[in-house]
Amino acid sequence: MAITAGPLLSQISDPSDLRQLNRNQLIPLCDELRQFIIDHVSLYGGHFGASLGVVELTVALHYVYQTPYDLIVWDVGHQAYGHKILTGRRDRFHTNRKYKGLAGFPSRFESEYDTFGVGHSSTSISAALGMAMAARLKGEKERQVVAVIGDGAMTAGLAFEGLNNAGVSGTNLLIILNDNCMSIDPNVGALKEYLTDITMSHTWNRTRDELWRLLGKVGGEALQKQFSKIEASLKGAISRSSNLFEALNLRYFGPLDGHNVDHLVSVLSDLKHIHGPKLLHVVTVKGKGYAPAEKNQTKWHAPGTFDKVTGEIFKKPVTAPQPPRYQDVFGHTIVELAEQNEKIVGITPAMPSGSSLNIMMERMPHRAFDVGIAEQHAVTFSAGLATQGLIPYCNIYSTFLQRAYDQVIHDVALQKLHVVFCLDRGGLVGEDGATHQGAFDLAYLRIIPNMIVSAPMNEQELRNLMYTAQLPHIRQPFSIRYPRGEGVMPQWRTPFEEIVIGTGRWLNDGEDLCIISIGHAGNFVTNAIRQLNDMEIFPAHADLRFVKPLDEELLHRIFRKYRIVLTVEDGVILGGMGSAVLEFQSEHGYSVPVCRLGIPDRFIEHGSPKELYRECGYDADAIAGTVCELLNVRRLQHQQVKTS
Repeated sequence: MAITAGPLLSQISDPSDLRQLNRNQLIPLCDELRQFIIDHVSLYGGHFGASLGVVELTVALHYVYQTPYDLIVWDVGHQAYGHKILTGRRDRFHTNRKYKGLAGFPSRFESEYDTFGVGHSSTSISAALGMAMAARLKGEKERQVVAVIGDGAMTAGLAFEGLNNAGVSGTNLLIILNDNCMSIDPNVGALKEYLTDITMSHTWNRTRDELWRLLGKVGGEALQKQFSKIEASLKGAISRSSNLFEALNLRYFGPLDGHNVDHLVSVLSDLKHIHGPKLLHVVTVKGKGYAPAEKNQTKWHAPGTFDKVTGEIFKKPVTAPQPPRYQDVFGHTIVELAEQNEKIVGITPAMPSGSSLNIMMERMPHRAFDVGIAEQHAVTFSAGLATQGLIPYCNIYSTFLQRAYDQVIHDVALQKLHVVFCLDRGGLVGEDGATHQGAFDLAYLRIIPNMIVSAPMNEQELRNLMYTAQLPHIRQPFSIRYPRGEGVMPQWRTPFEEIVIGTGRWLNDGEDLCIISIGHAGNFVTNAIRQLNDMEIFPAHADLRFVKPLDEELLHRIFRKYRIVLTVEDGVILGGMGSAVLEFQSEHGYSVPVCRLGIPDRFIEHGSPKELYRECGYDADAIAGTVCELLNVRRLQHQQVKTS
């Protein structure tokens, strides 16, 4: 379905067209851009609230700066939809996050206006500082570099490392803090309170009101209007002595109304002529311009498709009991376990709703902690809790645990601390693309000494692994990874059972070939075996369950009995479960051929999970086809015989 842009937006093929508009046309352009985003996301899905909140800022930036020569770095990228639409991708925006379409985040491979590939938070300041330093070294005195950071990203350590370096760099760098008090969930921590204090300062508000009244008496409306232009500078001067950013040697301006596009243009135009590192603090509303998104900002971060008139978010019709999402199984199960074991606590870095730890936060607020976007801190905080006999369940998306790898090794595993890592979004996650695929955790965790590394095939297995992980005899780090989305068991609340560490499950016997799987991908194998059985092909199937320690007894049984082994995993082939099986084979002198299926040695872009499983060659059809090839069986012949 084609969506028509408004009369102003339809004229803009790139920012040079935008800069031809009069200033008085920017407000209606912002209205058109906001409506265009609403129209598209309501039909096609995607991130929503963050981009609505920066419409005016986006227009002002491309109006003032000579992009793409001037460089704008968007943090995370949730907020970059308007940027994409204004930079030559308007007519392709309906392909956003679709297979082979536009990426959901800025990508250097997609456009020269996307100066830095993003997806993980808090990288913008460091990247932009590098660009600004390069401009200085190359003698490009006129080039401007801007980092736009928001949606909670300022809480990460990397952001402060960048600020610390920027303050003494002498570069011509502008950092724009888009302050909306939100990441996906509401921001937490002292920095959030500090920014709120700056924005809501009673001293400043009282001073401003008194000046406003005085100027009205002396010079009337004209003088009050002039005062508005210097309000940001006055605010910076009044708060300078206690301003965190000024203390880091960054000239501070703000806070400004981030939805006043005319004022933003004026301030940005002035800041272009102020050399050195500086920070502009703008206050915005996530979901601005769409009432339901303003009222429930977490729900409307990425709502899926919806009726833009009524605000009804569309859900699939349900005609039978449905399997729950794995994250919800985690959320309910940790509460059950915590009710039985007072030592259990929950930790998440800014993803309480995304991980479903919010269930525990509501039931047991004193035992569940959102530490903000700070994965490194989340891991070492968990380690500190563990030293005192508590059992932290540290829930981090697989792709984000990569950011805390040193802490996992140095602060947890080296000290053999009892931290339970619950890795949500393990494997291919779909439309978020390469930055968010949970491809590497099985490989990067299994090489760490003292780690237990596991993956459940279904909801019951997840519950039992979580139960096992907190038992008194477990005195080391324990990792449990599971995928995004629904499981396979509508009746999932089963009694807890201990799983013996390092034991797999024998799911069915077979002939000639054995398939070894780990985690949710075992369900793809189950579906493939149904196809193969219809063709009178009967492979065996074993769920390895642990990639560390390995079930050596099970593997000996497989290599002694079967002439071909096929491994299947929803993770990278290099270094993953299949590699562990090959290492076992080599160490014990077996000569059985081993074929491995999983994520190939490249970054996997965006698309639906089903499309990506097919692309990577380990969906049910691909598994069945591989079995036929390994057994030298022609699938078509068998299918014809079966149906004749």
